Amino acid sequence: MNKKILIVDDEVHIRALLEQALEDLEDEGVEIFLAPEGEEGLRVAREEKPDLMFLDIMMPKKNGYEVCKEIKEAPELKDIYIIMLTAKGQAADRVRGEKVKANEYITKPFNPDEILQKASDILGVQI
Repeated sequence: MNKKILIVDDEVHIRALLEQALEDLEDEGVEIFLAPEGEEGLRVAREEKPDLMFLDIMMPKKNGYEVCKEIKEAPELKDIYIIMLTAKGQAADRVRGEKVKANEYITKPFNPDEILQKASDILGVQI
């Protein structure tokens, strides 16, 4: 079964940067899905059941905290590995991310090479 990554961010250039950073994984059979906001991200997560999700916090319709909480409370989705990506780097924001059971919390700007390595390690895919 192929591994799947879901990128949920309302900024088109961030989605493109993440997709570009992760494209080497596509050569290894990893599928990448994109969503421009939280509600769409939840819909795609329910349909595709990704193994890994990069999730922005500040988005329209549903913010990343709300999306993360819903996913982690759903028995069929709770094992999705969620990395919160955000410009909000305050300690209180991290605590809030931990409360909704995010697996990791990375602040923007991020290093694309580190994102690729982290995704590779989490998915157990060699690059």
